[in-house]
Amino acid sequence: MKIQPNIESNPFTCKSCGDIYDESLMKREWNVCPRCQYHYPITAYDRIKMITDRESFSEFNTCLTSVDPLNFPEYKDKVVSDKKKTSLNDAVIAGEASIGGYPVVIGVMDSRFRMGSMGSAVGEIITRAIEESLSTRKPFIFFSASGGARMQEGILSLMQMAKTSGALEKLNYEKILFVSVLTNPTTGGVSASFASLGDINIAEPQALIGFAGRRIIEQTIREDLPENFQTSEFLLEHGQLDMVVNRRELKHSLTTILKIHHLNFRECLER
Repeated sequence: MKIQPNIESNPFTCKSCGDIYDESLMKREWNVCPRCQYHYPITAYDRIKMITDRESFSEFNTCLTSVDPLNFPEYKDKVVSDKKKTSLNDAVIAGEASIGGYPVVIGVMDSRFRMGSMGSAVGEIITRAIEESLSTRKPFIFFSASGGARMQEGILSLMQMAKTSGALEKLNYEKILFVSVLTNPTTGGVSASFASLGDINIAEPQALIGFAGRRIIEQTIREDLPENFQTSEFLLEHGQLDMVVNRRELKHSLTTILKIHHLNFRECLER
């Protein structure tokens, strides 16, 4: 049964099932279609509000932003435009918070800013968040939503893959929990680096996750790929993910993971 929109508000038509909803209903549902459960993008700050305990989030590294190291045509103007449109300094925010009462360091990418692409500033913010997790020994939770490396910054962007992955290896060495949550889309250099390195890798339903595009792969291997190729469900079936979790259940799932981790860590200390 379709829910008819309020004529005084903006109607929202689901591109997956075609149902029409009041836009305010979609906001209450955290941009998940009530009928078919299709997950639409969500802003970084809405994600923080949804996942973390009330008023627990404290953002850091708020002054870092992209520069134009290659003098790439129109890049500065596009960055300025995205700043105005999103009220963000770049495509990621990070800070300290609690989830279900457990303290964490959390980072969230926002695909509205240059398609969530990873340039020098994004890589630096993520690395500093990892280092904060390392120094405080708080678990690190990160939500990816990215088109990949930011081509306007050339090799400086590609270097962020190694930098973030190297920082995560320090977390791994110190046995500090890293939970990676991959959302739609998580592609290119982000999927090929830190996003796939979680101790636990979670994805939202129907998320596009992969490195190269479907057409490029098919042309390279000269084979047709399955219809659900590079979806979170396909990756779960083939062992690249640990869980696929509906957005509404993510906070509960993360709380459970943090609780198990906390109990295991305390048990190790008592031995």
